Amino acid sequence: MATNMAIDNKLLDEALKVGGRATKRETVTEALLEYIGRRKQARIAELFGTIDYDPKYDYKMQRRRR
Repeated sequence: MATNMAIDNKLLDEALKVGGRATKRETVTEALLEYIGRRKQARIAELFGTIDYDPKYDYKMQRRRR
């Protein structure tokens, strides 16, 4: 999908240098993928301590079954 956007040229130039990508398109695509990944990780991290677990569960026993 073609999209016209006003992106800060200084930021984009720095991202090109730091990221090592050949084109602006590759740089923006990589940046979006990283952004999405970090947001998903943040959502997962918010779940820590909110999920009940079975205190009788023995993870070491599960490893031995393989």
